[in-house]
Amino acid sequence: MTPTPKAPLSILACSSGLSFAKRIEKELKKKHGEEVHLIESEEMHFASTELKTIINESIRGKDVFIIQDCENHSEGQSTDENLRALYTMVDACRRCDAERITTVLPSYPYARQDKQSGREGITAARIAYELEGDGSVDHIVTIDLHNSAIQGFFRRAKIDNLMGGYALLPVLKKMIEDKENTVIMPTDLGGAKRANHYAQTLKTDIAFTYKARNYCKANTVDKMSILGDVNGKDVYIVDDMICTGGTLVKALEETKNMGAKKVIAVCTHALLNGPAVERFQEAYDKGFLDLVIGTDSTYHSKEFLKSTPWFKEISIASYFADTISRLNQRKSITDLLD
Repeated sequence: MTPTPKAPLSILACSSGLSFAKRIEKELKKKHGEEVHLIESEEMHFASTELKTIINESIRGKDVFIIQDCENHSEGQSTDENLRALYTMVDACRRCDAERITTVLPSYPYARQDKQSGREGITAARIAYELEGDGSVDHIVTIDLHNSAIQGFFRRAKIDNLMGGYALLPVLKKMIEDKENTVIMPTDLGGAKRANHYAQTLKTDIAFTYKARNYCKANTVDKMSILGDVNGKDVYIVDDMICTGGTLVKALEETKNMGAKKVIAVCTHALLNGPAVERFQEAYDKGFLDLVIGTDSTYHSKEFLKSTPWFKEISIASYFADTISRLNQRKSITDLLD
């Protein structure tokens, strides 16, 4: 028996999430046919910098999935501006009497501000509060949270944290030719669990890195050491995200200096902020880097993908589409979380 859908499925996108939403729409049409389409909406920006969202089709009684890429800054929007656009979309959907509202956030904003040090706020918790406050959002779908404990910040809304390895591991299995001479390595001890999962799945050796971070400066690592044999090996450095690339470039250089044959970086969230592109281009030119593999959890322009030989993008749109379809049909997603 086919499970009864929660309600008719509808997908919407904020402007920064439109590219990823179109990919999800394409995958959903394969499962549901033309009845599923991207609901037409628009963001109106005013001279005062205020904005409002207008939904141009009825969503009354619908199971609504709102897709937003908060890390997409291609048109000049900051993370905070993208969040505000999401909030106005959620508010519009609630006022238009949607049956259920799910936000699809391939990259959870402020995920690295997940703990308190000194007189600081925990902004990742604040985002959770704002998303589920006043009965706004019923469900959140994201992937590879920087810290899975962020799920505990939600008190009412449900949250599903998908696994980047679901899409990345099949790619690595095809790439790895000699398992005996392949090593999986995290960028720090915090990523050891992920690296161990990759190494066990791929049946390879594992090495570890230790980094001494300078917390007086943003994105600064003073020293890095590698524990394990990488000499003559193909090394895959795995992480959840690449921001400015400072930590990773140090790991690339240290790994190559210890005799690694090839060094490939693998991540879910290739944010590539600030000097990241220049850093990786320099590392590639000097022979420290062979390839960076990332997903489309955040937007990369066609021009960037065509002109950057060291970057390979893996789409996770079908993964999200499958998750959305199952959630709408009240099906289990357990096997998608392994």
